[in-house]
Amino acid sequence: MQKKKVAISIGDLNGIGIQLALENHETISRLVEPLYCINPTMLTQAATKLNLHIPDDFQTIENIAPSFEIEPGKVSKESGTYAYASFVKAVELAKAKEVDAVTTLPIHKKAWELAGVKYKGHTDALRDFFDAEAIMMLGCPQMYVALYTEHIPLKEVANSINEADLTRFLIDFYRTAKPTSTVAVLGLNPHAGDDGVLGNEETIIQKAINNATDHLKKENSSLFTAPMVPDVAFTPNVRKHYTHYVAMYHDQGLAPLKALYFDEGINVSLNLPILRTSVDHGTAFDIAYQGKEVNGLSYLNAVRYVVDNG
Repeated sequence: MQKKKVAISIGDLNGIGIQLALENHETISRLVEPLYCINPTMLTQAATKLNLHIPDDFQTIENIAPSFEIEPGKVSKESGTYAYASFVKAVELAKAKEVDAVTTLPIHKKAWELAGVKYKGHTDALRDFFDAEAIMMLGCPQMYVALYTEHIPLKEVANSINEADLTRFLIDFYRTAKPTSTVAVLGLNPHAGDDGVLGNEETIIQKAINNATDHLKKENSSLFTAPMVPDVAFTPNVRKHYTHYVAMYHDQGLAPLKALYFDEGINVSLNLPILRTSVDHGTAFDIAYQGKEVNGLSYLNAVRYVVDNG
């Protein structure tokens, strides 16, 4: 079977992304044919600072963005500019069908902001690039969590829960994630509202669940749970029944996910015309270029997802 070709967006070069790319290249190249969105000049500079060998078959691309001096662990406009340009190039390659998927290494959101990038992250940008309602799903085969709201202040979450948008989200998620068992949908409030005593958003969530179930026309099949009490949803006796969850806000879903599966978790962008996967961790500026071991399991799993689902 021919290997899939994957564009690797190199992330923030002041962080650990390039170390992950170099140290895991041999394993990655057995799974896919990687094309790294970094130019030879920046690659050589990074490898020299890391004291790492550049593999002979490490494919790079010219003319990503202006070269700059790598400053380990520093948030900078230059590193943000390069990280964004690397990501854009990877997406362009996928759009042109020159690669089968995109895998992104970690960026720093403040560096993007300093570079004048209007997006808070990869998923925001992908929505705009494709005019599509991309869905952020994180996890591993044991447990995936999709986020209804993502990078917004907590005080805005309740007002963001409306029947129409949540209905569309649930339909899109079910169609693109293709869960093989019932999806656990979390309520918003403590005790899932206790029948309105602690909040009534669960009424809206239930209506959206009903709408999505009707739209998907799966009779005699339970596609989604009723709004589930959040503080018991991830306990062992409950978790063993579900592989896919929908959380109403970022930390509601990601705090338990990362407590359970931090090292192996990945980020997948669903509901797009391209496949994009990513590590589920950050730039780790505190250990970048210090010769310390960096766990590559999330990166490897992000590529494995492409192999299994691309």
